[in-house]
Amino acid sequence: MTNKASPAPLTVESMQASIVHHLHVAQGTYEEKASPQSWWKATAGAVNEAVMAGLTDTQRTHSTLDTRAVNYLSMEFLMGRLLSNNLNNLQLYDIADQALANLGQNLSDILEEEPDMALGNGGLGRLAACFLDSLATLNYPAVGYGIHYEHGLFEQSFSQGRQVERPDDWREYGNPWEVCRPESVQEIKLYGFVETVSESGRAYKVWRPARTVKAVPWDIPIVGYSGSNVNILRLWESRATDYFDWDVFNAGGYVDAQVEQAQAETISKVLYPNDETDAGKELRLIQQYFFSAASLADIIRRYQRAHGDDWSQFAERVAVQLNDTHPAVAIPELMRVLMDEKRLGWDAAWAICHPVFSYTNHTLLPEALETWSLPLFAKVLPRHLEIIFEINHRFLSQVVERQWPGDDGMKARLSIIEEGNQRKVRMAHLSVVGSHTVNGVAEVHSNLVKSDLFPEFDQLWPGKFTNVTNGVTPRRWLKACNPRLSALIDQHIEADWPRHLSKLEQLTALADDDRFQTDFMAIKHQNKVDLAAVVKQLTGIETDPNALFDVQIKRLHEYKRQHLNLLHILTLYRRLLEDPNAITVPRVFLFGAKAAPAYALAKDIIYGINCAAERINNDERIQGKLKVVMLPNYRVSLAEKIIPAADLSEQISTAGKEASGTGNMKLALNGALTIGTMDGANIEIAEEAGRENIFIFGLSVEEVRQLDERGYNPFDWYHQDEELRAVLDWLDNGYLTPDDPGALSSIKHSLLKGGDPYKVLADFRSYCDAQQQVEARYQNKQAWARSAIINTATMGKFNSDRSIEDYVQRIWHLKAHPRSQGSG
Repeated sequence: MTNKASPAPLTVESMQASIVHHLHVAQGTYEEKASPQSWWKATAGAVNEAVMAGLTDTQRTHSTLDTRAVNYLSMEFLMGRLLSNNLNNLQLYDIADQALANLGQNLSDILEEEPDMALGNGGLGRLAACFLDSLATLNYPAVGYGIHYEHGLFEQSFSQGRQVERPDDWREYGNPWEVCRPESVQEIKLYGFVETVSESGRAYKVWRPARTVKAVPWDIPIVGYSGSNVNILRLWESRATDYFDWDVFNAGGYVDAQVEQAQAETISKVLYPNDETDAGKELRLIQQYFFSAASLADIIRRYQRAHGDDWSQFAERVAVQLNDTHPAVAIPELMRVLMDEKRLGWDAAWAICHPVFSYTNHTLLPEALETWSLPLFAKVLPRHLEIIFEINHRFLSQVVERQWPGDDGMKARLSIIEEGNQRKVRMAHLSVVGSHTVNGVAEVHSNLVKSDLFPEFDQLWPGKFTNVTNGVTPRRWLKACNPRLSALIDQHIEADWPRHLSKLEQLTALADDDRFQTDFMAIKHQNKVDLAAVVKQLTGIETDPNALFDVQIKRLHEYKRQHLNLLHILTLYRRLLEDPNAITVPRVFLFGAKAAPAYALAKDIIYGINCAAERINNDERIQGKLKVVMLPNYRVSLAEKIIPAADLSEQISTAGKEASGTGNMKLALNGALTIGTMDGANIEIAEEAGRENIFIFGLSVEEVRQLDERGYNPFDWYHQDEELRAVLDWLDNGYLTPDDPGALSSIKHSLLKGGDPYKVLADFRSYCDAQQQVEARYQNKQAWARSAIINTATMGKFNSDRSIEDYVQRIWHLKAHPRSQGSG
């Protein structure tokens, strides 16, 4: 069995003929009439010939060998666009570019026709997408499982500076990359009651559901790099089992006839429905169970196809990774299937279940550690709550009692059930108890998981907790999104660096080379020219590519501290009003962020940034030295334009709050210098690139802890720092919002009377000082170029291929199985 060294041997001529064929046959049009949308779909169709051949070969190989596979369960897969990615991974980009040029078309324009797949929100979903890319590239058998959202999160726009959310109709005109698999539909039960029945002298539990919905699978092929495997991402769409009542319709009940259909389809309608209401909470729990149960049913179906009812090899063939706690309900679901449907006893079922699951923790924030009220859980999943109670009882009475006899306080801390006014299921505790391994996603985060989040669990099970530092795929996040820099790298090191990213380290020898510095920074400048055009198109704001492009692109959350960035911008603005020569380096501050619809303060911070932009960008007194831009509808395809152009990467979370971050890796890989706290993967980036090549500021994790222990009073910082006090007062006195003086008061309130939970004021002065170091470094072109090159050269560790190899060695224990040469 041999691996293909390259994709199907397409030439420019054969690619051109295939595109025309798909234009005629699949799109029903011809060259002179075809719309840009038709050209995109025809090109995707031509590429899909190679993709589907690879998928067929891969699936045949894995089925024949009965391979052990990892099943990656995640609520989010932030895939972005696939045409550019697939062309690059198949090494067909240049061929397609020329083929389309011969047809009078521009590939870059055609790529813009593709909507982003709205299947995620932030780092969690983008990490999952990177991992799928690496699993396919490394030839590991894997299936991603998630939800086929109709609208995803939302499409963001701004109205008078405020965020407006609209449905993201990413599939409105179809998606050429996905294939529906009706033969693999699953039925998912909800609500109802549980009864005990006797059979052959044994008592069994039977769940009598009140409602059943269909889970319809859609497969998206995941193309590995350079002739590697093609795995699948399977996404579940919810539909009603009996979605149309013909009799009711004929009787005049035109709306009522479709009620069940509407209720069922709601499950896969949007990502993260607003959970401020009881109905929203219920829908979120249903979503999590829906895709977890469908995925496990699919896994079991595939296993039984090869092994029937012999469960002895299930844990040897199946690994399930829980990406955060969203799919944690899969643990009691597998127990339910094994006991209630397959008729195994508890001990036999647990012996199969426990070795299957492993859990990735992504957060230390208490509000992000999911809990569900017992009444809600009992209503939606009555049988699963019984199983969770039994898991908890056995865990406390057998494991905890043995370790800490008679210690009820320890039992309360470790219990899966949180006691109190409202009893709750702790999904993180369930994930730890039900998994054989738990990992954090950066060294500092993994250590805090053990020391702060789960210290008793770590004491109970030494060795259960491990670290796998996150990584990003260099195929998308350098080769595809930054072709100019990729071409320069190709000239100086082996061209297989996208597969072996550690080879970038060879570029360190060129960090002081004048010619290489000139070429490197010329590429950065041209990328900034391109981004300036995008900014102008999206916002109407003119930006100067000669300015320093200062970038913060990530989910809007207080702990990520976009408001600290805002305070610094206002400080620079105030200095310029007092002295037009206060800063010597013009700056463009670029933001990209969505705030959760119910997160009022996050939305106010977006409004504050837009108000500052309106004031600063139109103030002729500062002579264009500052520009502020909040780009609308931040998403993967927009990130691919921003990241290659960034000079400075803002990674300014409160130390100990950001689990890892992956934006920091992407930006550094593309030659941006980081300004950040010693938090998450920033620490490891500093180790790799050298502290002298990034800008570190602020409190450490330990200093944050000590400040909390002493008692943190943000008013102390407010009163002792005149600059800080002045810009905070701007938020409160209407300086930025003259027509609505109190519109930004919530931000100031959160930082003072609200207690400043994320230590923005404590870190403000250190941040401003670090920003002055940025200005000084940027003025020294050679020093800046040297640091930028070293950042790119030393990011080899942060390759998602390395992350996956760590998972394989420490957690999943897979073997690589390259696809055989078959129909491709």
